[in-house]
Amino acid sequence: MSFAQSVLAPWALVLTWLLSLGIIVWCLCLRPWQPLLNDTALQHRWMAATLAVLLMWQLRAQAVDWLTLHLVFTVLMTLVFKVPLALISNVMINIAMVLVGRNEWALLGANVLVTGIVPALITGVVWRIVDRRLPDNLMVFLFACGFFGAALATLGGGLAAVVLIMLAGTDPEAVYLAQEYARFLPLLMPSEAFITGMLLSILLVYHPGWVATFNDHRYIDMQ
Repeated sequence: MSFAQSVLAPWALVLTWLLSLGIIVWCLCLRPWQPLLNDTALQHRWMAATLAVLLMWQLRAQAVDWLTLHLVFTVLMTLVFKVPLALISNVMINIAMVLVGRNEWALLGANVLVTGIVPALITGVVWRIVDRRLPDNLMVFLFACGFFGAALATLGGGLAAVVLIMLAGTDPEAVYLAQEYARFLPLLMPSEAFITGMLLSILLVYHPGWVATFNDHRYIDMQ
């Protein structure tokens, strides 16, 4: 889900740009490119995954002129590559969507916030809880992070978009539609959760070493 046309007040556009830029700069300060430089296979996987998500974003439903609905895949990218690389991928995808004319430049900050930062941070929190508090079990990791985490992150991203419209919407009709849209958020959660959980389960079965947040020694070898 992302914004296609601007219905936000100028101050909200500036604020989302600054907030998104600040978090991306923080991610860059963590030097996420170092693992890429040391692992050619990781470079290929990350670039292929970014391209695949970009292509999947083209399959979208235009609910209204200013809002589009589509699978985000930020949760899967976060679990596989961790937050910094997942957010950099999200920025690249959102820029590509602007370049192909799908979205507006002014909305880049808002879209990065809604489709990238909020879902990634929620996923990171869920993963930390699973990693530190829950038993070391493959199914616990899969269902808590893959299914429940994806559903919660989808809800968080959707609520972030709704709150932005309600606080800074310049079109009364858009504010009304955002309030109506909030009621249907629970219906969008299962699709993202199912696709994310299914793909994550395939990776954990065939290539557990590709999932950066998954410790195969703890969750498989020690069982």
